[in-house]
Amino acid sequence: MSNYYPANVIPNEASPEWLNKADNAWQLTAAAMVGLQSVPGLVILYGSMVKKKWAVNSAFMAFYAFAAVLICWVLFAHHLAFGKKLVPIVGKIDQAMTQDQLMQQFKPGTGYYVPDADYVFYQFAFAAITVILLGGSLLGRMKFYAWMLFVPLWLTFSYTVGAFTIWGNGFLETGRIIDFSGGYVIHLSSGIAGFTAAYWVGPRNSQDRQHFPPNNILHMLAGAGFLWMGWTGFNGGSPLAAGTITSLAVLNTHICTATSLLVWLSLDMIFYKKSSVIGAIQGMITGLVCITPGAGIVQSWAALIMGVMSGSIPWYTMMVLHKKSAFFQSVDDTLGVFHTHAVAGLLGGLLSGIFAETNLLRMFYMREDYGPGLLCSIGENNISGGLRQMSYQILGALFITAWNVVVTSIICVLISRVVNLRMDEKDLLIGDDAVHGEEAYALWGDGVRDPPPLWFRTPRMPALFRRH
Repeated sequence: MSNYYPANVIPNEASPEWLNKADNAWQLTAAAMVGLQSVPGLVILYGSMVKKKWAVNSAFMAFYAFAAVLICWVLFAHHLAFGKKLVPIVGKIDQAMTQDQLMQQFKPGTGYYVPDADYVFYQFAFAAITVILLGGSLLGRMKFYAWMLFVPLWLTFSYTVGAFTIWGNGFLETGRIIDFSGGYVIHLSSGIAGFTAAYWVGPRNSQDRQHFPPNNILHMLAGAGFLWMGWTGFNGGSPLAAGTITSLAVLNTHICTATSLLVWLSLDMIFYKKSSVIGAIQGMITGLVCITPGAGIVQSWAALIMGVMSGSIPWYTMMVLHKKSAFFQSVDDTLGVFHTHAVAGLLGGLLSGIFAETNLLRMFYMREDYGPGLLCSIGENNISGGLRQMSYQILGALFITAWNVVVTSIICVLISRVVNLRMDEKDLLIGDDAVHGEEAYALWGDGVRDPPPLWFRTPRMPALFRRH
């Protein structure tokens, strides 16, 4: 065998013949990049995007969720989402921690050459960021004990169902719905569930809701940067290989995101006469979300169009429609997750059904029964096929929306029977110091019970010793 292989690629027990080391290296890198989007990405973004008195609580909600999801994922949730079918919407419960599973080839005979452990960790990172994104709707008032219960319950009864239905072996996957990397499974579900949970938790106190400035703009940009660059692994990891589809997905991701950011920024400047940093970050996020369901199965010119639409339509729903609608005003969605994720995710799913290319679909799914996209179907004289694909995209959106509204509501009602969903009014006035006994910055100001004692204050130098 050594006559045919260089010494560094000779198969052995630790590196079997089916393993592609390049694919394996890329997949581990992509999974790590998705994890970095949450920790530290969203930890920094949430902790700096809120009022100072909620910085610790907001960051810690994300930090806790990341750890809790991992333990639930390997104990039972991975197989609920990707295991053998129990019913058309969920798999059989099982753990994902044995050598027999984790060190074997992922789906032998289907063209993937990585260990199953790669897939378990990669999909965990997806599950974790979904729950954390959802939490962006609840910042500044949800009781932390309620959040601790909410995370595993929502992961178990909502996220795994969406993942199995569209990516596992559920009825929508069988129906050939297109969702390259989670426009529906992750973003539409987190936006709908976050908005629903925000309704049940109730609003922030009136002072916070009227005036909620970020406490650190520069850190907010740093967190957003982790999110943007981490999306390289988010979409680039979905093919489970370091191939041409991966390269296209990565390029399209950044084209759509940059376009969306610039469109959102331009609209802010045209209508509000100011270039808002928060607006630019929102535009960045909607671009990332919109391209996700179609990153590797649309051409780059289509990614550019998707960026224009993701920078304008969610901008309209957030900046115009939200302010005019009594329905939107009645629900306190702290970071506007409904607009940046539900609206942008739905938009991306529908546009993927329009712009998907038949040859790219075949290369990604390794099957002939996906698509064509509606636009491509016209050129192929197969309009009925394009309309059928669009019907799958619409059906998927309706199912994810309905399931998340119902299940999230049930979970919130059940938790409210055990612990209050919303903090006490006194704690809402104080913030981090009341909830955790800790503050983000050791400075006296907003959210502190009392001024620091005299002995704790920095003494002033006598005038004789000061520099003039």
